[in-house]
Amino acid sequence: MDNLTLWQQIKEDFAVPKRNDPALHSSFELFFNYPGIWAIVNYRVANRLYKNGWKLLSRAFCGLTQIITNIDIHPAATIGRRVFIDHGFGVVIGETTIIEDDVLIYQGVTLGGVSLISGKRHPTIKKYSVIGSGAKVLGNIIIGENCKIGANSVVVKDVPCNSTAVGIPARIIKQKNDECNTRDQFDHNNIPDVSKEMFTYLLKRVAVLEHALKDHDGIDVSREDKELESIYANFIEAMRNE
Repeated sequence: MDNLTLWQQIKEDFAVPKRNDPALHSSFELFFNYPGIWAIVNYRVANRLYKNGWKLLSRAFCGLTQIITNIDIHPAATIGRRVFIDHGFGVVIGETTIIEDDVLIYQGVTLGGVSLISGKRHPTIKKYSVIGSGAKVLGNIIIGENCKIGANSVVVKDVPCNSTAVGIPARIIKQKNDECNTRDQFDHNNIPDVSKEMFTYLLKRVAVLEHALKDHDGIDVSREDKELESIYANFIEAMRNE
C-alpha cells in the first residue's frame, strides 16, 4: 500500500463513487447518501489515532461512526486504497482484517473471526475482489485477487484468485485461469442465482424419480400431474394480479 498522507487518502476515498457509481449525480449526495464513504473516511482518522497510541479515543471515534452509519469498522483493521462500501448498512470489519486496494463491499457483509485467540483471526481480501450483500467471510482465510463472493454466502475456506464462490458453506463454481492480477471487477451481475439453480435441480430430480416409478412399477400419476399443473397455473395467475 502506498504511503499517502491522510488528506490524500480521504480525497481519493471521496473520488471513488464518482468513478464507480452511476447513481451519483452530484457531489452534494456524498454527504447524505453514502454512509460507506463516511465510514471509510472516519476509519482513516481512527486508524491513525490507533497507530499513534490513542487506542481508546480511536475506538470511541469508530463507535460514534457506527451509530451514524450503521457500519462497524475496527480502527486496527487494514484497509487499502479505493475500497468502496456500497450502501453499507450492517457491514462489520474485524480487528485483524486486511482489505487490499480496489475492493468492493456491499451492505450486510461481515468480515469476522471464528476464534477467541489473539493474533490474525480475520480474513484477508485481495485486490479487485467483490463481496456480495449479506456475505459472511469468517476466520483467518484469504480471498484471492479478483474474486467474487455471492450474496448471502458463508465463506470459511480460502478462495483462489479469479474465482466465484457462492452458497452455505461457499463453494467455488467458477474459476478463470487468467493471471491473478487481471482486473475484472464490475461484472458481479453474472454471479448465478443459486436458489433458481437449486429449484431447477430439484424439479429435474423429481421428474427422474417419477419416470423411474412409471417404468418400474407401472404407476400412473397423470391425474396428479394435472392437479399440480392446475395449482401452479392458479399460483402464476395470482402473482400476476398482485
